[in-house]
Amino acid sequence: MKIAVTGKGGVGKTTLTTLLARAAAGEDRRVYVIDADPNPNLAFSLGLPETPAPLIELKSLLLERLGALDSFFRLNPKVDDIPEQFAVEKDGVRLLVLGGVRQGGAGCACPENTFLKSLLQHLMLERQDWIFVDFEAGLEHLGRATARGVDALLVVVNPDRASLETAVRIDRLAKEIGINCVRAIGNRVADDAEAEWLRSSLPGIDFLGFLPDSAAVRRAVRTGSGIADPALSERARYILKALAQ
Repeated sequence: MKIAVTGKGGVGKTTLTTLLARAAAGEDRRVYVIDADPNPNLAFSLGLPETPAPLIELKSLLLERLGALDSFFRLNPKVDDIPEQFAVEKDGVRLLVLGGVRQGGAGCACPENTFLKSLLQHLMLERQDWIFVDFEAGLEHLGRATARGVDALLVVVNPDRASLETAVRIDRLAKEIGINCVRAIGNRVADDAEAEWLRSSLPGIDFLGFLPDSAAVRRAVRTGSGIADPALSERARYILKALAQ
């Protein structure tokens, strides 16, 4: 199964990605999590001591696979061996950090983006593993070809207008590139009234579940010690079952 997770910055995308990946690994599935945010922090949520170097910053690797970075380069670089070579494993979850293109004006035809898109396409279309991708709201690396492999796009929202507006934009963009299974997850939801408000505010998107605010998550964010909250883990298992149906 291939799951992409997105939403407004700060809503809890990384928390949800971590919880779902651990739930899948707990069922003895082969799991990869892909940190596709330009400001990666999935490693800390998983309990790793530091973030691995983003693939996009490994210039020797890019030169080897693309042939050049400043002129003509290969449009179909070899990427099928990247997951095994560069993933870092923690508790059965394998992490790959992609990184983001930081150069001003860099477009979709730049070699770095070509490499990332080729890798994502391989992960989404050619592998039988469970793949969870933590995206920023823009989904800028998820082209139409890659989108065909996405089983579901999960949009994380908080009980606030800003995250709801972002969810509406993401839903529209997802449908434009061919992702029709868009589902919402409410995070930091205090009670049933807030959950119902979220449902009524996003009538076009089905909710798979709601997560409460968590002192354990806040502590993990401060210390980088890894997310450990049994109540949230149980809800993640419920969400995972709903996805697999």
